[in-house]
Amino acid sequence: MNSESNNFPLMTHGTYSDVMAWRHGAPITVRQFLSDVARLAAKLPTGGHVLNACADRYRFTVGLAAVLLTSRISLLPPSQSAETVRQMKVFAPDAFCLVDGPSSIDLPIFWFDDAHFPLAAGGEDAGANDAEADGVPTGVPSIPADRTLAIVFTSGSTGAPLPHRKSWGALVRDVRAEAAALALPARAAPQVVGTVPPQHMYGIESTVLLPLQTSGALCADHPFYPADICAALAGLPRPRMLVTTPVHLRALLDAGVEIPEIDLLLSATAPLSEALAASAETRLGAPLQEIYGATETGQIATRRSTQTRYWSLLPGITLEERSGICWAAGGHIERETPLGDRLELAQDGSFLLHGRIGDLVNVAGKRNSLAYLNHQLLAIDGVEDGVFFMPADELVDGVTRLAAFAVAPGLSAAAVRAALRKLIDPIFMPRPLVLLERLPRNSTGKVTRETIETLVRTLLKPDAAQVRQPDET
Repeated sequence: MNSESNNFPLMTHGTYSDVMAWRHGAPITVRQFLSDVARLAAKLPTGGHVLNACADRYRFTVGLAAVLLTSRISLLPPSQSAETVRQMKVFAPDAFCLVDGPSSIDLPIFWFDDAHFPLAAGGEDAGANDAEADGVPTGVPSIPADRTLAIVFTSGSTGAPLPHRKSWGALVRDVRAEAAALALPARAAPQVVGTVPPQHMYGIESTVLLPLQTSGALCADHPFYPADICAALAGLPRPRMLVTTPVHLRALLDAGVEIPEIDLLLSATAPLSEALAASAETRLGAPLQEIYGATETGQIATRRSTQTRYWSLLPGITLEERSGICWAAGGHIERETPLGDRLELAQDGSFLLHGRIGDLVNVAGKRNSLAYLNHQLLAIDGVEDGVFFMPADELVDGVTRLAAFAVAPGLSAAAVRAALRKLIDPIFMPRPLVLLERLPRNSTGKVTRETIETLVRTLLKPDAAQVRQPDET
């Protein structure tokens, strides 16, 4: 038998009767989960690659486990657009799609919904006899560490999405390091609500694998609006953990709704402002931790945003700067990987984050970062959302001008520009600054380059269709 270093269990819960998920207000036990996984695994069609498009987080998790146990590979692309699906078909011609609702995805479909594949009623066992019913669940599969769980893809903003293989062992070590950094072993098992989709790297780590590897429970819902987030939280016992993004968190705090008690807040996909972090902790009475990571590496650092600007590396991770590029290695990272961000390394191993390498802009010989400019725009009282970008075309005078979109109900564009002029060098003032009712952010709260290009084509002059900025803001 292989040692644990070569095998990791699917989950770490202590008994078959432990709750591992909540769905429609009802608890789902380890026994029911293992039964659902086994039934699905037995019915999956041929094909070695599976695009798991399930919106229900519990069904997504059942699908993820069934695919893993049958030595298939989950495909987790950055979107489910027609072009992305076309690229997945080229990458994996044998791929089929697991769906739990209406879908226009152009792949062979396996329906994993209530009508075609009802979940276990809760009383079915997964190989446990009556004597084992409340004992250690010996039926939990142990999976080779080197088996591929998923292939995740970068955003594809600068070309075709790039694949990155994620082994089961690396991801288990990843989330166990996260649990240690968040002091979860010292807490009761977390009950996790996530506003991010499980298909996203942050989503699969912190809303699926983290509860599986900490004896916690996940919420099947994918709430987006503040009222839905509150309803999902209210349906769970404590301790409650909310896994979210700066955009979702800001919307929740601004909604004026009564928010159920939360024991831990987790945020990622973009750095939090100090003001938003402080407001969240004060309003919700819970510590807020941020996660830093990338598709290529997984999560590698955390920080308590209200106490420090510095990020602390997860156990075993090291950073080294060479020729202006920071390389991450160690811990769960399976091979040394360059990072796409500008980091300032400290002697104790922590670091400051200064934005994307590609977000540095040069206007008339002066340099600034789009991340910094976005931060200043959002610091204006009354501005709810906003983003700068750099058009690729040059004006007649040979100077490329920045532009920006902002959401500022009750303010005019002139008022926003006047406030912004007090915060940034005039050379970086956006021309134009366009006010919108909302920014078209995706499910992880990001505005992609493709979206920015669409806004430019739609709202600005046609010859400004191409923009030059980092992959995502």
